[in-house]
Amino acid sequence: MSGLRERKKRQTRQLLSDTAIALFLEKGFDAVSVAEVAAAAEVSKPTLFRYFPAKEDLALHRFADHEDEAARVVAARPASVGPLDALYAHVLRGLDRRDPVTGLCDHPDVLAFQRFLYGTPALVARLHGYQARSEAALARTLGGEPLPGRLAAAQIVAVLRVLAEENVRRMAAGESADAVHPEAVAAAELAFRSLREGLAL
Repeated sequence: MSGLRERKKRQTRQLLSDTAIALFLEKGFDAVSVAEVAAAAEVSKPTLFRYFPAKEDLALHRFADHEDEAARVVAARPASVGPLDALYAHVLRGLDRRDPVTGLCDHPDVLAFQRFLYGTPALVARLHGYQARSEAALARTLGGEPLPGRLAAAQIVAVLRVLAEENVRRMAAGESADAVHPEAVAAAELAFRSLREGLAL
């Protein structure tokens, strides 16, 4: 029964986020109230706030599953594979399948969401918290001494962010994901080579 409840919670959370994003894209983030989202999703405001404590969280739900992604990749790697090698392979797989989290995705819906996201100051500010939590999760997974772990995690998460932002920039400029893919792969190789040279991982 608990499995069914969790599945229903996930479905409700997804419905609320999808409803909110559709409204935000149509009218703009500031023009849509939480009450309007709740009404469109046919739930009460208290119910909505149980799932999403802040309006910004409705828009950033798509990032929630990726918040500890780097940490999960490192934790799940075989013992014979280093953390950087595992993350590099993960990035390449994401680029190959045009995963939106890599920025290398030119689907119209993804492009519209990215324009909305990076064009909304409140959401850009909220992303800083996402980055900080990603770093903290990765630092815990890397283990070892706290400060070196935090420094390594910060560098890795920054590299992942810059790679994705460059791909987003090029998609927003009208380039195709297929055309950019070889250069995105080369950029990832350069970035991870630099990390390997600077980090003993």
